[in-house]
Amino acid sequence: MDAKDRMILSILQQDSTLSVKEISERIGLTFTPTYERIKQLEKQKVIEKYVALLNREKLGLNIIVYCNIRLKEQSKKALEAFEEHIEKFDEVQEITSLSGEYDYMLKIIAKDINSYNDFAVNVISNSPNIGLYHSSIVLHEVKKTTTFKLD
Repeated sequence: MDAKDRMILSILQQDSTLSVKEISERIGLTFTPTYERIKQLEKQKVIEKYVALLNREKLGLNIIVYCNIRLKEQSKKALEAFEEHIEKFDEVQEITSLSGEYDYMLKIIAKDINSYNDFAVNVISNSPNIGLYHSSIVLHEVKKTTTFKLD
C-alpha cells in the first residue's frame, strides 16, 4: 500500500459516495488507475464494505450502554455458547472479548432506559453461563468516529 492508496482510503472514509472520477481528481491520478486501486483494495479486504451511517437519535434510539460481562466458566465451549447466543440480538452493536476482570464488553443501543432494562432482565441475565453483568450508561459521546488514522 502506497501513499495514493492511503489517500483513496482517507477520502472514502469521509465520503464513500464520491465517484471514482471525483476521487481521481483529488489524488491526482486518472480514472482507470484510481478505479483499479479501489478494486484491488476491495479484493484485499482492506475495504470491507460500504455503509450508510445513521443518526441513532433521529431513529429514537436514545440510550447507549456498555455492559461488562463475567461468565461463570471460561472454557472454549462456554465462551462460544455465550457469543453465539448474544450476537443474535440487534440491540447489541459490538461484542468485545476482554482480558482482566470481565470476559466481555457489549455495546448496546436501546430506545430508552425501560427498553434497556427489559433487554438486561430478559436477555443478558438469561444468557448461557452468566455470572455477573455491570452496566454503564453513556451520558454524552465526546468523540465518535469511524475513521482510522492512515500514516
